[in-house]
Amino acid sequence: MNSALLLGSLVLMWTGIATCLAQSSWGRRRPLALRVTPYVDRSTTIRAERSGLEAAGSGADRHPGGGRVAAVLSPAVLEVLDRISRALGAHDDLRLRLVRADDRRDITTFRAQQLAGTLIATCLGGVAGLVLGAAGPTGVALVLGAPMVWILGTERRLDQRISERQRRVRLELPVVAEQLGILIAAGYSLPAALQRLAERGRGATALELGQVGRDLRRGVHESTALAGWARRSGLPAVARLTRVLAMHRDAGDLGRLVSAEARATRAETHRALVETIERRSQLVWIPVTVATLVPGLILLAVPFVSALRQVTG
Repeated sequence: MNSALLLGSLVLMWTGIATCLAQSSWGRRRPLALRVTPYVDRSTTIRAERSGLEAAGSGADRHPGGGRVAAVLSPAVLEVLDRISRALGAHDDLRLRLVRADDRRDITTFRAQQLAGTLIATCLGGVAGLVLGAAGPTGVALVLGAPMVWILGTERRLDQRISERQRRVRLELPVVAEQLGILIAAGYSLPAALQRLAERGRGATALELGQVGRDLRRGVHESTALAGWARRSGLPAVARLTRVLAMHRDAGDLGRLVSAEARATRAETHRALVETIERRSQLVWIPVTVATLVPGLILLAVPFVSALRQVTG
């Protein structure tokens, strides 16, 4: 019985490893468009970098094997994984989270890799239970706990990527907003100012401005394009800036308003930085306090124990 269980676990683990290797970037041939991207001009590079986010927003597959992966995963499996993700603390839609993390995978590919890792973790938990001789609740905890830990790890890694990208946008936004205000005050229209900053910038905010500019050239209304940027970023500062930019047809001094918003964003970033510095300075006192209290407690314990011995005779 143990041999059959071990053999089945190894087969499932091999299947999961093969699925992960098939979906990994170094285990398959890169598309021609990505291979020639380093040899084209800057504008074409921006379009290639943003094509993944556009496809994520529309739900299109970006991998050659996307159809095969979609055929393997049924809607019921995707729904179960979504419910587990929401139970672990993921409140936003997975497509939006992938866009915010600048992840080039679509929902089906992400869930397929997550499911393959879950199968591998389950098999490893079963093998560990057999090797350690765990039985009863311990064996069940190993088999069921390993895949849950894997799912939690993948969700947390995605959240960390989102937090890192939002931090970069938060730091870049004051400078970008100031440049945008200067260009608008100099007579540039809103689409021209966005296009100029997107072509000359190299950060995460420049990529988002390029996406807004392309939406405007496709005929999307300014308010819709700017609201899409605010939704993709998930930052209150970007939402405030887009609301100010949406008034460009009604406000005559839009450059001054954008500059004021840039100063407010810079002040908010400065307050967050000061808060982080203060928090870290408080953490420094924790080891100092522990190092001071432990010898003090030892010195107090010596006479206390001596007094107890005298009282008890």
